[in-house]
Amino acid sequence: MADNKSKKGKSGGNGENPKTVYIDHHLIDNTKQVLTTNDGVPLYDNNNTLRAGERGPSLQQDNIYFDKLMHFDRERIPERVVHARGSGAHGVFEATEDISQYTTAAFLKKGTVTPLFARFSTVAGFKGSTDLARDVRGFSVKFYTQEGNYDLVGNNIPVFFIQDAMNFPDVIHAVKPEPNKEIPQAASAHDTFWDFISLMPEAAHMTMWVMSDRAIPRSLRMMEGFGVHTFKFVNIEGKATFVKFHWKPRLGVHSVAWNEAQKISGFDADFHRRDLWDAIENGDFPQWDLGVQLIPEEDEMKYSFDILDPTKIVPEELVPIKIVGTMTLNRNPENFFAETEQVAFDPGRLVPGIDVSDDPLLQGRIFSYMDTQNYRLGGPNFHELPINRSINGKHNNQKDGFSRTDILKGEVSYFPNSKAEGCPYHAMLKGEKGYESHKQPVSGTKVRVRSDSFADHFTQARLFFNSQSSEEQDHIVNALSFELSKVNDVNIRNRELAILNQIDQNLAKNVGVNLGLVPLGNLDELTLKFARQNHPNYPIIPKKPEVEHSPELSMHVKAGQGTIKTRKVAFLVDNGASKASIDKMKAALVNEGAQAILIAPHVGKIHFKEGAEEEIQHSYLTEASVCYDAFYTPDGDSVKTLNDNPDYLQFINEGYRHCKALAFAKDAEGLAKKSFVEKDKGVIFESKDNLVQDFISVMKGHRVWEREKSRKVPS
Repeated sequence: MADNKSKKGKSGGNGENPKTVYIDHHLIDNTKQVLTTNDGVPLYDNNNTLRAGERGPSLQQDNIYFDKLMHFDRERIPERVVHARGSGAHGVFEATEDISQYTTAAFLKKGTVTPLFARFSTVAGFKGSTDLARDVRGFSVKFYTQEGNYDLVGNNIPVFFIQDAMNFPDVIHAVKPEPNKEIPQAASAHDTFWDFISLMPEAAHMTMWVMSDRAIPRSLRMMEGFGVHTFKFVNIEGKATFVKFHWKPRLGVHSVAWNEAQKISGFDADFHRRDLWDAIENGDFPQWDLGVQLIPEEDEMKYSFDILDPTKIVPEELVPIKIVGTMTLNRNPENFFAETEQVAFDPGRLVPGIDVSDDPLLQGRIFSYMDTQNYRLGGPNFHELPINRSINGKHNNQKDGFSRTDILKGEVSYFPNSKAEGCPYHAMLKGEKGYESHKQPVSGTKVRVRSDSFADHFTQARLFFNSQSSEEQDHIVNALSFELSKVNDVNIRNRELAILNQIDQNLAKNVGVNLGLVPLGNLDELTLKFARQNHPNYPIIPKKPEVEHSPELSMHVKAGQGTIKTRKVAFLVDNGASKASIDKMKAALVNEGAQAILIAPHVGKIHFKEGAEEEIQHSYLTEASVCYDAFYTPDGDSVKTLNDNPDYLQFINEGYRHCKALAFAKDAEGLAKKSFVEKDKGVIFESKDNLVQDFISVMKGHRVWEREKSRKVPS
């Protein structure tokens, strides 16, 4: 087939080039065209799945939804359409609390230890993209329970951009590289993403989270995880309790600075992947506590928000989190492809005692994930891959299909049967318990409509913003300014500023100043038009929120609650450094669980002031300050040579800019004066401070974010 464009010939004598000729008859222009199905049928509603009643479950007969999602699920091979860039590890989960009154799930019985595999990922980027993109992180866990596999498929952010699965292909298409030029990679800072977001007020809450530091974590080991949706626990009597799942990292929740994230992407695009692998190899096994929020079935409509709305959280002030167990990752994969790449997650993989709710996004994911894995892994037998096998085996009459590896004996491949004595048999036939869905009454008119209880899009976005520290709020302003500055269409900028204005007027004003725009007081007419397709009477006056400020939504480290376990501290040295000065600090840091790493002008041996020597594996040439958490400059004759070493000065200047702790032994304090480093609580001088303890104390606070205001450095 001919190329889309004819090749340009050499320019003629007059300097003109021949015209480009388009010969591809498959070029389609969607301008001024009615939206249709793939069969050309005009679409009345492309935002809502067909459901039984406005808050009821989605219906299987929704061929328009299935057609759209099946096309989406098959768009890219062989990597995942979303969550392509991932890292994984094996581990165990130990249940520590008795919650049998709420659920019959065997792996949640106190004292039970269950093997698992966890996978962390970025959403938007391709498989080869950087770990440090501003993005949502997937946080999915496959439990190999005695009752079969259970997949808790979540993210490091507890809400999502959209309320209905019908829009899932759209939000991903918008955030992916623009299809005409496939730019930019793993980034939301471009026109198509903000065009979509600015037309979807329901995305306002998630936008606040993604523009916060939550979207640029310091480590996968320092992320919270969330089930996102509301699920159900079902007890032995068949009574349901709504449940929200939370993973709480033992190391705390921490981020990097945005400027730092951009540089890490250049120095080490595998930063998160390497960090997770190294921690497990070193025996520093990452741990998370699993927490649940339990809501009685009769309280479903109790709150000012709808608990089935995936763009909403249940504030911890309303429903406290109960810790029920601990996950420990303790083994790296033996083969990345066979395990991390082939592991197949699906929120519909449930075990007795756990069920789904009527959340319309969750209802759609149940189909989409299974369909994606079926396509991506070569057929319906992906569950036979070792990483996806259940530990209690599988027994059914499915014998064929692509990629079949199990060999089932006998002539029977149907149910019911008598030739195989009815086997495999229904659990109920022999008085055994099998999986049963929660018996829930359902009635309603078949409609494509959204409940007005989903129509409040700004209250919780405001709650999130108001709950941040002043530094975190500044970071959100900076992130929005960065992202929208990359948008070329001023109409899109204005629409998004109008949405921000509904969240917080100062937020919108501050972002507007950076864009040279004054925010509109009301939503753009085009935004309102699309919102009214879901809610004809939009905007609807929201109910008064129960909670207007939630400290749990901030990442700000509370005094005395931090830890420096597994943190990497760069010891900046040269020949003549004092071993005594190094050993004193190193012993204290190692005692707290941190790592001391010596960095010198060259790899190989360096000689200490006292006469000993050590083999150095890291140099200023091979390392970058952005890959370390804090910096220490010891005493010794090395101070003289470091004073004239621009690479050393770059290390401490950049570490200072990124609000990290810096400690200087007494003889090294003069080095700070030659740099841009200025004394503050995060710059520790031995002559003025308690060198070791103050250094550790500042590190436990993660960063000295207030330094940004005085230094006027970007986040």
